[in-house]
Amino acid sequence: MSLVRWALVLIPGILLLGILSGALAGSGPDNPWFAALEKPSLYPPPQTFGIVWTVLYILMGLALAMIVCAPGAAGRNAALAAFAVQLALNLAWSPLFFAAHQITGALVLLLALDVAVVVMIVLFRRVRGLAALLLVPYLAWALFATYLNWELRTANPNADGQEVSGAVTRVQF
Repeated sequence: MSLVRWALVLIPGILLLGILSGALAGSGPDNPWFAALEKPSLYPPPQTFGIVWTVLYILMGLALAMIVCAPGAAGRNAALAAFAVQLALNLAWSPLFFAAHQITGALVLLLALDVAVVVMIVLFRRVRGLAALLLVPYLAWALFATYLNWELRTANPNADGQEVSGAVTRVQF
């Protein structure tokens, strides 16, 4: 199958997985638990996340298609395995953070993701240099996400596992 055909399958597939992970976890600024957290000073506007993740998932899908289209290339299977590992970590973050309210656990997961993305880039480079370059923005964003998660943990030390009902309380005077 050609690169274009693989890209037409993998890019929407990866986008769909990312969307499902976030949607099922209730991620985003409307999450009552998240809305109550104190945000770091470098926290971008909420709409930034959807735009950035869409671009990154497209780049990831294209990079993956380039590796898939390299049958017989030395290191291809290792690169594909590294992609699967980092994607599993990536997709696990939203449920851990937004649904389980585990800021510390999500930070540990992001540190593992950072390492996994570096390993993936190194392995992709051995197969297709351009595929590795396409993943550099993803690494930069993952590192930024790690910083934001750290700052959220620092600013909200008692929020780990905290339940917020999202219910409105009326007070009548």
